[in-house]
Amino acid sequence: MGSRLERFKQTFGMRLFGWLKIPLLASVRPSVVELSETRCVVKVPLRRWSKNHLGSMYFGALAIGADCAGGLLAMDQIKRSGGKVSLVFKAFQAQFLKRPESDVYFICEEGQAIRDQVRRALASEERITEPMRIQAAVRLPDGAFEPVAEFTLELSLKRKP
Repeated sequence: MGSRLERFKQTFGMRLFGWLKIPLLASVRPSVVELSETRCVVKVPLRRWSKNHLGSMYFGALAIGADCAGGLLAMDQIKRSGGKVSLVFKAFQAQFLKRPESDVYFICEEGQAIRDQVRRALASEERITEPMRIQAAVRLPDGAFEPVAEFTLELSLKRKP
């Protein structure tokens, strides 16, 4: 899972990127719970800036969390490859299963597929687009996770000249 210092550095890097490049991302204060070669878990706290009028997490904040989990795992795979690849999301689909009334954890376990996609993008002149799945869940009192939403984002990669 990584050390506390490692998670702090990863969270700081993600928030700094948000402040510099995507300020709206930083507004929900995401934090890295886990980042490995195969999996990324990002937590978005339920607070005033991420709530809707019903007191549950606003769907825009949920979209930001899914973007963070998938994007961070993809950026990590690109960094590990040593190549230069541009990253964008081309499509976004969401299914909301239950109102999230506490902090939400965004779980992306697509590391292997993303690594393969990065390799193909580095070997090609073309843009390579593949779907990635992200699950949003809340933590129950017993420590288990309960799904509240499922996302499919189309990750599009292209080698930089």
